[in-house]
Amino acid sequence: MTDDVAAPTGPLTGVRVIELAGIGPGPFAAMMLADLGADVVRVDRTTPAGFGSPPGDLLNRGRRSVAVDLKSAEGREVVLALVAGADALLEGFRPGVTERLGLGPADCLAVNPRLVYGRMTGWGQDGPLAPYAGHDIDYLALTGALHGIGRAGERPVPPMNLLGDFGGGGMMLALGVVAALYAVRAGAAGQVVDAAIVDGVSVLATQIHSLRQLGMWQDQRGVNLLDGGAPFYDTYECADGRYLAVGALEPRFYDELVRLTGFPLPGDEALDRTDPANWPALREAWGRLFRTRTRDEWTALLNESDACVAPVLDWREAPEHQHLAARGVFVEHDGVTQPAPAPRFSGTPTGVRRPPPRPGEHTDEVLAEAGLDAERIAALRAGGVVG
Repeated sequence: MTDDVAAPTGPLTGVRVIELAGIGPGPFAAMMLADLGADVVRVDRTTPAGFGSPPGDLLNRGRRSVAVDLKSAEGREVVLALVAGADALLEGFRPGVTERLGLGPADCLAVNPRLVYGRMTGWGQDGPLAPYAGHDIDYLALTGALHGIGRAGERPVPPMNLLGDFGGGGMMLALGVVAALYAVRAGAAGQVVDAAIVDGVSVLATQIHSLRQLGMWQDQRGVNLLDGGAPFYDTYECADGRYLAVGALEPRFYDELVRLTGFPLPGDEALDRTDPANWPALREAWGRLFRTRTRDEWTALLNESDACVAPVLDWREAPEHQHLAARGVFVEHDGVTQPAPAPRFSGTPTGVRRPPPRPGEHTDEVLAEAGLDAERIAALRAGGVVG
């Protein structure tokens, strides 16, 4: 293990971001900005019991931490001092909370008119549900996305919290902040970025809405081309109980799959795959074929081909796959294997600079950079304002 901190790199080098500590999509957005080179300072609570992320949470990598009592007047002044020298702020509280703390957009833009103020919520800053709690599954339910995930005739299946919290939430917030920073650099004033998961997930589903309007997508789940309805875009159990993912959508890729596997088995028919009426029988036939070999045997046969087949790897196996290893999709930092920053840049390469900090690990260092002298910092610490 090492305590060395890598030199700043990445396209956002020189950008300072203040993150008011939260959980889930907010920290993910902050991680993305830190991965891209931004200097992100996480403002943790002085008494974090029952709040925040567990120690070592990789979502908190790449940044420094100060611990501040946000409910105290002096704590508010400390955060505003940090905001005065920042380019962006991220917060993920319910609407109105930062305003009550005296750290809302008006308060922060008053001390820094060029600030990009990023807000992360599930429902958004306005609307009938804005004041209420919710989680990823609730946001997906309202957008229609949850309805479309699952097998035909069965109940909807939550896709973990990848689609809402991280895809439609944190990633959209990171994009919005970068876009607003670009506008500021071009001469625009600072502004608020309202990133709501219901907005982001709906945007991610644009193609499905388009296909519906074109009559190419049915509202019933599990009967369409990309939702497991098609037998050539599905998963299959192998002889060892592990699975293959088959994505042979285009005819030429399907033909390659047929050629390499020898489909069908004796007694089965190679029915016309373009007729959805044949899909159940085709799925059964492919299922019988794939159960004749293990997952890794099929992988060895189909791996380097245009058959569009991949083994379904578990979390432990994924970092060890030859392709992911060759590209460095996972890296080891501070003794921990973790996903590498993405995307990749030819001229401003990114990297993991720091391990996740302990709350308040860098309080003195960051406050000194903000212009507070040692005596003032000691007094704040003695009064419980910072930790």
